[in-house]
Amino acid sequence: MAIRWGSYRVKGIYDELIRVSGRPRPAAQELCDYLRALKDRDIDEYKAAAETAIHVMGITFTVYTEEEGTIDRAWPFDIIPRIIDRSEWQQVETGLKQRVKALNLFIDDLYHKQQIVKDGVFPEELLKDSKNFRPQCIGIDPPHGIWAHICGSDLVRDSDGTIYVLEDNLRVPSGVSYMLENRQIMKRVFPELFENYNILPVDDYSSQLYDMLASLAPRGVEQPEIVVLTPGIYNSAYFEHAYLAQQMGAELVEGTDLVVGKDNMVYMRTIEGLSQVDVIYRRIDDMFLDPEAFDPESMLGVPGLMRAWKAGNVALANAPGAGVADDKVVYSYVPEIIQYYLDEDPLIGNVPTYRCFNKSERDFVIENIGKLVVKPANESGGYGMLIGPQATQEERDKFVNLIRRDPRNYIAQPMLTLSTAPTLVGNRVEPRHMDLRPFILSGEKTYVTTGGLTRVALRKGSTVVNSSQGGGSKDTWIVDMESGT
Repeated sequence: MAIRWGSYRVKGIYDELIRVSGRPRPAAQELCDYLRALKDRDIDEYKAAAETAIHVMGITFTVYTEEEGTIDRAWPFDIIPRIIDRSEWQQVETGLKQRVKALNLFIDDLYHKQQIVKDGVFPEELLKDSKNFRPQCIGIDPPHGIWAHICGSDLVRDSDGTIYVLEDNLRVPSGVSYMLENRQIMKRVFPELFENYNILPVDDYSSQLYDMLASLAPRGVEQPEIVVLTPGIYNSAYFEHAYLAQQMGAELVEGTDLVVGKDNMVYMRTIEGLSQVDVIYRRIDDMFLDPEAFDPESMLGVPGLMRAWKAGNVALANAPGAGVADDKVVYSYVPEIIQYYLDEDPLIGNVPTYRCFNKSERDFVIENIGKLVVKPANESGGYGMLIGPQATQEERDKFVNLIRRDPRNYIAQPMLTLSTAPTLVGNRVEPRHMDLRPFILSGEKTYVTTGGLTRVALRKGSTVVNSSQGGGSKDTWIVDMESGT
Protein backbone atom coordinates (compact mmCIF):
# COMPACT_ATOMS: atom_id res chain seq x y z
CA MET A 1 0.00 0.00 0.00
CA ALA A 2 1.40 3.39 -1.03
CA ILE A 3 -0.33 5.73 1.44
CA ARG A 4 0.57 4.99 5.05
CA TRP A 5 -1.13 7.49 7.31
CA GLY A 6 1.02 6.38 10.24
CA SER A 7 4.02 8.13 8.68
CA TYR A 8 2.08 11.35 8.00
CA ARG A 9 3.14 13.69 10.81
CA VAL A 10 1.05 16.59 12.10
CA LYS A 11 2.85 18.70 14.69
CA GLY A 12 2.31 22.33 15.69
CA ILE A 13 -0.03 22.86 12.76
CA TYR A 14 -3.67 22.41 11.80
CA ASP A 15 -4.17 19.78 9.13
CA GLU A 16 -7.49 19.75 7.27
CA LEU A 17 -7.76 15.94 7.14
CA ILE A 18 -5.55 14.47 9.88
CA ARG A 19 -5.56 15.26 13.60
CA VAL A 20 -2.45 15.54 15.77
CA SER A 21 -3.18 12.02 17.05
CA GLY A 22 -2.68 10.75 13.50
CA ARG A 23 -6.35 9.80 13.14
CA PRO A 24 -8.50 11.30 10.37
CA ARG A 25 -10.98 14.02 11.21
CA PRO A 26 -14.55 12.62 11.24
CA ALA A 27 -15.50 14.10 7.87
CA ALA A 28 -12.33 12.67 6.29
CA GLN A 29 -12.47 9.15 7.77
CA GLU A 30 -14.05 7.49 4.76
CA LEU A 31 -11.72 9.22 2.29
CA CYS A 32 -8.62 8.25 4.28
CA ASP A 33 -9.79 4.62 4.50
CA TYR A 34 -10.34 4.61 0.76
CA LEU A 35 -6.91 6.07 0.00
CA ARG A 36 -5.21 3.66 2.41
CA ALA A 37 -6.45 0.73 0.34
CA LEU A 38 -4.89 2.02 -2.89
CA LYS A 39 -1.75 0.50 -4.33
CA ASP A 40 0.95 2.39 -6.23
CA ARG A 41 -0.49 1.41 -9.59
CA ASP A 42 -3.95 2.64 -8.52
CA ILE A 43 -2.55 6.03 -7.56
CA ASP A 44 -0.68 6.27 -10.86
CA GLU A 45 -3.87 5.45 -12.74
CA TYR A 46 -5.92 8.05 -10.86
CA LYS A 47 -3.28 10.72 -11.39
CA ALA A 48 -3.09 9.86 -15.09
CA ALA A 49 -6.89 9.99 -15.33
CA ALA A 50 -6.90 13.47 -13.78
CA GLU A 51 -4.17 14.69 -16.14
CA THR A 52 -6.07 13.28 -19.11
CA ALA A 53 -9.27 15.00 -17.98
CA ILE A 54 -7.43 18.32 -17.64
CA HIS A 55 -6.03 17.88 -21.15
CA VAL A 56 -9.34 16.83 -22.73
CA MET A 57 -11.27 19.61 -20.97
CA GLY A 58 -8.61 22.13 -22.02
CA ILE A 59 -8.11 23.52 -18.50
CA THR A 60 -5.17 25.91 -18.67
CA PHE A 61 -3.86 29.07 -17.10
CA THR A 62 -1.68 31.70 -18.74
CA VAL A 63 1.69 32.79 -17.37
CA TYR A 64 4.23 35.34 -18.50
CA THR A 65 7.95 34.65 -18.41
CA GLU A 66 10.84 36.68 -19.74
CA GLU A 67 12.32 33.58 -21.36
CA GLU A 68 9.18 32.15 -23.02
CA GLY A 69 6.81 35.11 -23.18
CA THR A 70 3.10 34.24 -22.89
CA ILE A 71 2.46 30.53 -22.51
CA ASP A 72 -0.48 28.33 -21.52
CA ARG A 73 0.11 25.63 -18.95
CA ALA A 74 -2.03 22.71 -17.84
CA TRP A 75 -3.85 23.38 -14.59
CA PRO A 76 -1.83 21.93 -11.64
CA PHE A 77 -4.18 19.70 -9.65
CA ASP A 78 -3.89 17.36 -6.67
CA ILE A 79 -6.40 14.50 -6.51
CA ILE A 80 -6.68 14.40 -2.68
CA PRO A 81 -9.55 16.78 -1.83
CA ARG A 82 -9.82 19.21 1.04
CA ILE A 83 -12.78 18.41 3.32
CA ILE A 84 -14.77 20.78 5.55
CA ASP A 85 -17.78 19.78 7.64
CA ARG A 86 -20.97 21.53 6.62
CA SER A 87 -21.69 22.70 10.19
CA GLU A 88 -18.43 24.69 10.16
CA TRP A 89 -19.04 25.97 6.65
CA GLN A 90 -22.44 27.41 7.57
CA GLN A 91 -20.70 29.70 10.07
CA VAL A 92 -18.18 30.77 7.42
CA GLU A 93 -20.98 31.45 4.92
CA THR A 94 -22.83 33.68 7.40
CA GLY A 95 -19.61 35.57 8.15
CA LEU A 96 -18.87 36.16 4.47
CA LYS A 97 -22.37 37.50 3.82
CA GLN A 98 -21.96 39.89 6.75
CA ARG A 99 -18.60 41.07 5.45
CA VAL A 100 -19.67 41.71 1.86
CA LYS A 101 -22.85 43.49 2.98
CA ALA A 102 -20.80 45.89 5.08
CA LEU A 103 -18.23 46.44 2.31
CA ASN A 104 -20.95 47.34 -0.20
CA LEU A 105 -22.45 49.84 2.26
CA PHE A 106 -18.96 51.28 2.77
CA ILE A 107 -18.33 51.69 -0.97
CA ASP A 108 -21.76 53.27 -1.51
CA ASP A 109 -21.13 55.68 1.36
CA LEU A 110 -17.75 56.74 -0.06
CA TYR A 111 -19.36 57.70 -3.37
CA HIS A 112 -22.16 59.61 -1.63
CA LYS A 113 -22.15 61.25 1.82
CA GLN A 114 -18.83 59.80 3.09
CA GLN A 115 -20.41 59.66 6.51
CA ILE A 116 -17.90 57.11 7.81
CA VAL A 117 -15.15 59.67 7.10
CA LYS A 118 -17.09 62.54 8.68
CA ASP A 119 -17.64 60.41 11.78
CA GLY A 120 -13.91 59.80 12.09
CA VAL A 121 -14.12 56.01 11.72
CA PHE A 122 -12.22 55.88 8.42
CA PRO A 123 -9.33 58.37 7.98
CA GLU A 124 -9.84 61.04 5.34
CA GLU A 125 -6.18 60.90 4.27
CA LEU A 126 -6.55 57.22 3.32
CA LEU A 127 -9.40 58.07 0.98
CA LYS A 128 -7.47 60.97 -0.56
CA ASP A 129 -4.49 58.70 -1.25
CA SER A 130 -6.54 55.74 -2.51
CA LYS A 131 -5.39 54.47 -5.91
CA ASN A 132 -8.76 52.86 -6.55
CA PHE A 133 -11.17 55.64 -5.57
CA ARG A 134 -12.82 56.85 -8.77
CA PRO A 135 -14.17 60.45 -8.64
CA GLN A 136 -16.06 59.59 -11.86
CA CYS A 137 -18.36 57.38 -9.75
CA ILE A 138 -19.44 59.99 -7.19
CA GLY A 139 -23.22 60.22 -6.91
CA ILE A 140 -24.00 57.12 -8.97
CA ASP A 141 -26.64 54.71 -7.64
CA PRO A 142 -26.07 51.20 -9.02
CA PRO A 143 -28.94 48.66 -8.84
CA HIS A 144 -29.73 47.48 -5.28
CA GLY A 145 -26.94 49.79 -4.02
CA ILE A 146 -24.47 47.00 -4.81
CA TRP A 147 -20.99 47.81 -6.14
CA ALA A 148 -19.09 44.55 -5.62
CA HIS A 149 -21.41 41.98 -7.17
CA ILE A 150 -18.76 39.24 -7.32
CA CYS A 151 -16.31 39.00 -4.44
CA GLY A 152 -13.59 36.44 -3.79
CA SER A 153 -12.42 36.57 -0.19
CA ASP A 154 -9.27 34.61 0.63
CA LEU A 155 -9.52 32.56 3.82
CA VAL A 156 -6.68 31.00 5.80
CA ARG A 157 -6.64 28.80 8.87
CA ASP A 158 -3.98 29.32 11.53
CA SER A 159 -2.26 26.61 13.57
CA ASP A 160 -4.97 26.70 16.27
CA GLY A 161 -7.73 26.07 13.70
CA THR A 162 -9.04 29.64 13.60
CA ILE A 163 -10.23 30.83 10.17
CA TYR A 164 -9.30 34.38 9.13
CA VAL A 165 -9.99 36.52 6.09
CA LEU A 166 -6.61 37.25 4.52
CA GLU A 167 -7.87 39.68 1.89
CA ASP A 168 -10.94 40.68 -0.11
CA ASN A 169 -10.91 40.72 -3.92
CA LEU A 170 -13.57 43.16 -5.08
CA ARG A 171 -12.33 44.41 -8.44
CA VAL A 172 -12.14 41.54 -10.92
CA PRO A 173 -11.84 38.38 -8.79
CA SER A 174 -10.87 35.24 -10.67
CA GLY A 175 -10.59 31.51 -10.05
CA VAL A 176 -14.19 30.34 -9.86
CA SER A 177 -13.97 28.40 -13.14
CA TYR A 178 -11.19 26.29 -11.66
CA MET A 179 -13.38 25.54 -8.63
CA LEU A 180 -16.05 24.23 -11.02
CA GLU A 181 -13.60 22.30 -13.20
CA ASN A 182 -11.89 20.75 -10.16
CA ARG A 183 -15.22 19.19 -9.23
CA GLN A 184 -15.73 17.83 -12.74
CA ILE A 185 -12.27 16.25 -12.68
CA MET A 186 -12.95 14.57 -9.34
CA LYS A 187 -16.29 13.20 -10.50
CA ARG A 188 -14.54 11.62 -13.48
CA VAL A 189 -11.70 10.18 -11.42
CA PHE A 190 -13.55 9.10 -8.24
CA PRO A 191 -17.23 8.58 -9.14
CA GLU A 192 -17.60 5.98 -6.39
CA LEU A 193 -16.66 8.49 -3.68
CA PHE A 194 -19.48 10.80 -4.77
CA GLU A 195 -21.91 7.90 -4.34
CA ASN A 196 -20.78 7.27 -0.76
CA TYR A 197 -20.18 10.84 0.48
CA ASN A 198 -22.82 13.52 0.91
CA ILE A 199 -20.76 16.22 -0.86
CA LEU A 200 -22.65 19.47 -1.37
CA PRO A 201 -22.70 20.57 -5.03
CA VAL A 202 -21.03 23.60 -6.58
CA ASP A 203 -22.52 23.13 -10.05
CA ASP A 204 -25.18 25.80 -9.62
CA TYR A 205 -22.68 28.68 -9.57
CA SER A 206 -23.10 29.56 -13.25
CA SER A 207 -26.89 29.72 -12.98
CA GLN A 208 -26.59 31.75 -9.77
CA LEU A 209 -24.21 34.12 -11.53
CA TYR A 210 -26.62 34.48 -14.45
CA ASP A 211 -29.57 35.18 -12.15
CA MET A 212 -27.59 37.76 -10.20
CA LEU A 213 -26.49 39.55 -13.38
CA ALA A 214 -30.01 39.39 -14.83
CA SER A 215 -31.34 41.04 -11.67
CA LEU A 216 -29.25 44.11 -12.51
CA ALA A 217 -30.77 44.66 -15.97
CA PRO A 218 -32.20 48.17 -16.35
CA ARG A 219 -34.86 47.09 -18.88
CA GLY A 220 -37.77 45.01 -17.67
CA VAL A 221 -37.13 42.23 -20.16
CA GLU A 222 -37.54 38.54 -19.39
CA GLN A 223 -34.23 37.57 -20.97
CA PRO A 224 -31.76 40.47 -20.78
CA GLU A 225 -28.72 40.53 -23.04
CA ILE A 226 -25.72 39.71 -20.85
CA VAL A 227 -22.14 39.78 -22.13
CA VAL A 228 -18.77 38.94 -20.61
CA LEU A 229 -16.22 41.64 -21.49
CA THR A 230 -12.69 40.24 -21.73
CA PRO A 231 -9.36 41.94 -22.48
CA GLY A 232 -8.67 39.09 -24.92
CA ILE A 233 -6.82 35.83 -25.33
CA TYR A 234 -3.56 37.04 -23.77
CA ASN A 235 -5.14 37.75 -20.40
CA SER A 236 -4.12 35.23 -17.72
CA ALA A 237 -7.79 34.52 -16.87
CA TYR A 238 -9.05 34.24 -20.47
CA PHE A 239 -9.91 30.56 -19.96
CA GLU A 240 -12.27 31.60 -17.18
CA HIS A 241 -13.87 34.39 -19.21
CA ALA A 242 -14.67 31.99 -22.04
CA TYR A 243 -15.78 29.24 -19.66
CA LEU A 244 -18.24 31.42 -17.72
CA ALA A 245 -19.69 32.97 -20.87
CA GLN A 246 -20.28 29.51 -22.30
CA GLN A 247 -21.81 28.20 -19.06
CA MET A 248 -24.22 31.16 -18.81
CA GLY A 249 -25.10 31.18 -22.50
CA ALA A 250 -23.77 34.74 -22.66
CA GLU A 251 -21.71 36.33 -25.42
CA LEU A 252 -17.97 36.69 -24.87
CA VAL A 253 -16.96 40.09 -26.23
CA GLU A 254 -13.97 42.39 -26.46
CA GLY A 255 -14.15 46.17 -26.35
CA THR A 256 -14.27 46.46 -30.14
CA ASP A 257 -17.43 44.31 -30.20
CA LEU A 258 -19.37 46.97 -28.28
CA VAL A 259 -20.37 50.51 -29.15
CA VAL A 260 -22.18 53.26 -27.23
CA GLY A 261 -24.77 55.02 -29.35
CA LYS A 262 -25.84 58.67 -29.30
CA ASP A 263 -28.74 57.54 -27.13
CA ASN A 264 -26.22 56.41 -24.45
CA MET A 265 -27.23 52.80 -24.97
CA VAL A 266 -24.66 50.00 -25.32
CA TYR A 267 -24.90 47.84 -28.42
CA MET A 268 -23.14 44.68 -29.51
CA ARG A 269 -22.06 44.28 -33.09
CA THR A 270 -23.56 41.12 -34.60
CA ILE A 271 -23.88 39.78 -38.15
CA GLU A 272 -27.54 40.88 -38.05
CA GLY A 273 -26.63 44.39 -36.91
CA LEU A 274 -26.55 46.14 -33.55
CA SER A 275 -28.13 44.42 -30.53
CA GLN A 276 -28.74 46.26 -27.25
CA VAL A 277 -26.75 45.04 -24.23
CA ASP A 278 -28.29 45.17 -20.76
CA VAL A 279 -25.60 43.82 -18.44
CA ILE A 280 -21.82 43.67 -18.81
CA TYR A 281 -19.85 41.28 -16.62
CA ARG A 282 -16.58 43.04 -17.10
CA ARG A 283 -13.22 41.36 -16.58
CA ILE A 284 -11.26 44.53 -17.40
CA ASP A 285 -9.76 46.82 -14.76
CA ASP A 286 -11.31 50.26 -14.23
CA MET A 287 -8.55 52.22 -15.91
CA PHE A 288 -8.98 50.37 -19.21
CA LEU A 289 -12.79 50.29 -19.20
CA ASP A 290 -13.61 53.53 -20.98
CA PRO A 291 -10.98 55.74 -22.69
CA GLU A 292 -13.32 58.74 -22.39
CA ALA A 293 -13.46 58.49 -18.59
CA PHE A 294 -10.18 56.83 -17.61
CA ASP A 295 -7.01 56.04 -19.58
CA PRO A 296 -7.43 57.73 -23.00
CA GLU A 297 -4.92 55.32 -24.55
CA SER A 298 -6.84 52.18 -23.59
CA MET A 299 -7.55 49.89 -26.53
CA LEU A 300 -9.43 47.36 -24.38
CA GLY A 301 -12.48 49.31 -23.29
CA VAL A 302 -15.56 50.92 -24.83
CA PRO A 303 -15.67 54.68 -25.42
CA GLY A 304 -18.69 56.16 -23.67
CA LEU A 305 -19.37 53.15 -21.44
CA MET A 306 -19.37 55.27 -18.28
CA ARG A 307 -21.89 57.63 -19.87
CA ALA A 308 -24.21 54.72 -20.54
CA TRP A 309 -23.76 53.37 -17.01
CA LYS A 310 -24.36 56.75 -15.38
CA ALA A 311 -27.53 57.16 -17.46
CA GLY A 312 -28.77 53.84 -16.05
CA ASN A 313 -28.93 52.23 -19.49
CA VAL A 314 -26.53 49.37 -18.78
CA ALA A 315 -25.41 47.53 -15.64
CA LEU A 316 -21.74 46.86 -14.94
CA ALA A 317 -20.54 44.11 -12.65
CA ASN A 318 -18.46 44.72 -10.74
CA ALA A 319 -19.28 48.40 -10.71
CA PRO A 320 -16.42 50.79 -11.51
CA GLY A 321 -14.97 52.14 -8.29
CA ALA A 322 -15.65 49.00 -6.24
CA GLY A 323 -11.89 48.56 -5.93
CA VAL A 324 -11.74 51.36 -3.37
CA ALA A 325 -12.42 48.61 -0.81
CA ASP A 326 -9.98 46.21 -2.49
CA ASP A 327 -7.02 47.75 -0.72
CA LYS A 328 -5.02 46.02 1.99
CA VAL A 329 -5.02 49.15 4.14
CA VAL A 330 -8.81 49.40 3.84
CA TYR A 331 -8.89 45.67 4.68
CA SER A 332 -7.43 46.47 8.08
CA TYR A 333 -10.52 48.62 8.80
CA VAL A 334 -13.13 46.00 7.89
CA PRO A 335 -13.89 45.10 11.53
CA GLU A 336 -14.64 48.80 12.19
CA ILE A 337 -16.61 48.99 8.93
CA ILE A 338 -18.81 46.05 9.98
CA GLN A 339 -19.37 47.58 13.41
CA TYR A 340 -20.16 51.00 11.92
CA TYR A 341 -22.70 49.96 9.27
CA LEU A 342 -24.22 46.82 10.80
CA ASP A 343 -23.65 47.39 14.53
CA GLU A 344 -22.32 43.84 14.73
CA ASP A 345 -19.06 42.18 15.67
CA PRO A 346 -17.27 40.48 12.76
CA LEU A 347 -18.13 36.79 12.52
CA ILE A 348 -14.82 36.07 10.76
CA GLY A 349 -11.77 37.94 11.98
CA ASN A 350 -8.99 39.66 10.08
CA VAL A 351 -5.41 38.57 10.35
CA PRO A 352 -3.81 41.04 12.84
CA THR A 353 -2.53 43.89 10.68
CA TYR A 354 -0.09 46.76 11.23
CA ARG A 355 -0.76 49.97 9.30
CA CYS A 356 2.51 51.51 8.21
CA PHE A 357 1.02 55.00 7.77
CA ASN A 358 0.65 55.03 11.57
CA LYS A 359 4.06 56.03 12.98
CA SER A 360 4.09 53.78 16.05
CA GLU A 361 2.96 50.78 14.01
CA ARG A 362 5.45 51.66 11.27
CA ASP A 363 8.29 51.77 13.79
CA PHE A 364 7.24 48.36 15.10
CA VAL A 365 7.17 46.90 11.57
CA ILE A 366 10.64 48.26 10.75
CA GLU A 367 12.09 46.93 14.01
CA ASN A 368 10.52 43.49 13.49
CA ILE A 369 10.60 43.21 9.71
CA GLY A 370 12.41 39.87 9.88
CA LYS A 371 9.38 38.33 11.62
CA LEU A 372 6.57 39.83 9.53
CA VAL A 373 4.98 39.58 6.10
CA VAL A 374 4.90 43.00 4.42
CA LYS A 375 2.40 43.64 1.61
CA PRO A 376 1.77 46.58 -0.72
CA ALA A 377 -1.78 47.95 -0.61
CA ASN A 378 -2.88 47.13 -4.14
CA GLU A 379 -0.78 44.28 -5.52
CA SER A 380 -2.25 40.80 -6.02
CA GLY A 381 -1.09 37.32 -6.93
CA GLY A 382 1.55 37.25 -4.21
CA TYR A 383 3.67 39.86 -5.99
CA GLY A 384 5.50 42.75 -4.39
CA MET A 385 5.49 41.37 -0.86
CA LEU A 386 8.21 40.46 1.61
CA ILE A 387 8.12 37.27 3.68
CA GLY A 388 10.42 38.48 6.44
CA PRO A 389 11.54 35.15 7.96
CA GLN A 390 12.54 33.87 4.50
CA ALA A 391 14.09 37.09 3.17
CA THR A 392 17.73 38.12 2.97
CA GLN A 393 19.00 41.13 4.90
CA GLU A 394 19.32 43.00 1.61
CA GLU A 395 15.66 42.33 0.80
CA ARG A 396 14.59 43.45 4.28
CA ASP A 397 16.60 46.67 3.99
CA LYS A 398 15.01 47.35 0.63
CA PHE A 399 11.52 47.06 2.13
CA VAL A 400 12.40 49.29 5.05
CA ASN A 401 13.27 52.00 2.51
CA LEU A 402 10.05 51.35 0.56
CA ILE A 403 7.98 51.66 3.74
CA ARG A 404 9.68 54.90 4.75
CA ARG A 405 9.24 56.34 1.28
CA ASP A 406 5.52 55.50 0.99
CA PRO A 407 4.07 54.29 4.33
CA ARG A 408 0.46 54.55 3.03
CA ASN A 409 1.21 51.78 0.55
CA TYR A 410 2.21 49.08 3.05
CA ILE A 411 0.74 46.89 5.76
CA ALA A 412 2.39 44.10 7.72
CA GLN A 413 1.07 40.93 9.29
CA PRO A 414 2.50 38.18 11.48
CA MET A 415 3.69 35.07 9.69
CA LEU A 416 0.78 32.66 10.04
CA THR A 417 1.27 28.92 10.13
CA LEU A 418 -1.20 28.12 7.36
CA SER A 419 -3.13 24.89 7.64
CA THR A 420 -2.04 21.93 5.55
CA ALA A 421 -3.64 18.94 3.88
CA PRO A 422 -2.18 15.67 2.58
CA THR A 423 -0.90 16.19 -0.96
CA LEU A 424 0.51 13.60 -3.32
CA VAL A 425 4.26 13.83 -3.87
CA GLY A 426 5.07 10.93 -6.13
CA ASN A 427 3.07 8.13 -4.51
CA ARG A 428 3.47 9.46 -0.95
CA VAL A 429 1.44 12.03 0.91
CA GLU A 430 3.11 15.08 2.43
CA PRO A 431 1.57 18.15 4.09
CA ARG A 432 1.31 21.27 1.93
CA HIS A 433 0.04 24.71 2.97
CA MET A 434 -3.15 26.12 1.46
CA ASP A 435 -5.77 28.84 1.44
CA LEU A 436 -9.37 28.97 0.23
CA ARG A 437 -11.18 31.45 -2.00
CA PRO A 438 -14.99 31.25 -1.74
CA PHE A 439 -17.03 33.46 -4.06
CA ILE A 440 -19.91 35.66 -2.92
CA LEU A 441 -22.54 36.95 -5.35
CA SER A 442 -24.55 40.03 -4.36
CA GLY A 443 -27.66 41.20 -6.20
CA GLU A 444 -31.29 40.96 -5.13
CA LYS A 445 -30.04 38.20 -2.82
CA THR A 446 -26.64 37.00 -1.63
CA TYR A 447 -25.16 33.64 -2.54
CA VAL A 448 -21.97 31.98 -1.27
CA THR A 449 -20.35 29.07 -3.06
CA THR A 450 -20.39 25.77 -1.21
CA GLY A 451 -16.67 25.79 -0.57
CA GLY A 452 -14.45 27.52 -3.08
CA LEU A 453 -11.10 27.31 -4.79
CA THR A 454 -8.52 25.66 -2.56
CA ARG A 455 -5.06 26.75 -3.67
CA VAL A 456 -2.05 24.72 -2.58
CA ALA A 457 1.62 25.65 -2.23
CA LEU A 458 3.08 22.60 -3.98
CA ARG A 459 6.67 23.45 -3.01
CA LYS A 460 7.63 21.99 0.37
CA GLY A 461 7.52 24.61 3.12
CA SER A 462 6.19 27.33 0.80
CA THR A 463 3.14 29.43 1.69
CA VAL A 464 2.78 31.01 -1.78
CA VAL A 465 -0.26 29.33 -3.33
CA ASN A 466 -0.65 31.30 -6.58
CA SER A 467 -0.51 29.15 -9.71
CA SER A 468 1.72 31.71 -11.42
CA GLN A 469 4.30 31.09 -8.69
CA GLY A 470 4.23 27.31 -8.51
CA GLY A 471 0.96 26.71 -6.68
CA GLY A 472 -1.74 24.20 -7.52
CA SER A 473 -5.24 23.38 -6.36
CA LYS A 474 -7.56 20.78 -4.85
CA ASP A 475 -11.27 20.14 -5.00
CA THR A 476 -13.03 21.44 -1.89
CA TRP A 477 -15.66 19.16 -0.37
CA ILE A 478 -18.26 20.54 2.01
CA VAL A 479 -19.53 17.32 3.56
CA ASP A 480 -22.87 17.02 5.32
CA MET A 481 -22.18 14.60 8.18
CA GLU A 482 -25.51 15.10 9.92
CA SER A 483 -27.78 13.80 7.14
CA GLY A 484 -25.68 10.67 6.60
CA THR A 485 -24.47 9.25 3.31
